[in-house]
Order: sequence, then C-alpha cells, then structure tokens
Amino acid sequence: MTYEEYNSFCGVLPATNHVVQWGGSHVWKVGSKIFAIAGWDDGAELRVTFKTSKIAFEILSKQPGLRPAPYLASRGMSWIQHYAQPGLDDESLKVYLRESHRLVSLGLTKKRQRELGLNQELQKG
Repeated sequence: MTYEEYNSFCGVLPATNHVVQWGGSHVWKVGSKIFAIAGWDDGAELRVTFKTSKIAFEILSKQPGLRPAPYLASRGMSWIQHYAQPGLDDESLKVYLRESHRLVSLGLTKKRQRELGLNQELQKG
C-alpha cells in the first residue's frame, strides 16, 4: 500500500479528517480522535499504526512485520504497527483500519456519534 492508497482508503471512512503532523506523519482522525497514523520511516516502507481489540493485539503482535506500536502500546493501549514485510497484505490492512475507525468512534460520546452520523444502528432501540 502506498501513502496515496492509505490516504484514499482512510478518506472514504465516515466522519474522518486528515492532518500531517509529527514530522510528516499522515494522521487520520474520527471525531478528533486518532484511528490511524502512517509514517516514521525513510520512505521506502509504509509504516501504519492502528488501534485493535485486545484479542487482535495479542495475535498481531506476534506476527512478522507487525509489533506493538511504539509509545502507544507501552502505555497499555492496544495499538499495532505494521512496519515491515510480510506484515499485512493490503486487504487485511484495510480490514484493520476499518476496525480501528469503528473502535475509536465507539469511544466518542453518544451525542458526538449522533452528530457525526456514526454507529446509529447501535443506538436504536
């Protein structure tokens, strides 16, 4: 996956915005909360950091090319970094980015979720 493909994919997820910060990292947010960060390398290999469930974190952190995300995981957060090959193929990475978006959006207040039109199916009833 290239930076352009990464940015294009994250850009179609609902209620997202993109900023470039921290020395050129491509940061994607939902409702002002970060769900994906790409960068921190010499440009040859895309490094992507994303939030996961606790179970996915345990599984992914043992896979070649993936690791607990520097800084975030050391603070007890379930974030993984895809940093080298073989890592995740593009389709799997998209699945985890979509799930990261969902997990982060669920952490927003119900009011903010409604304002952004997120997770409406969970709030009915």
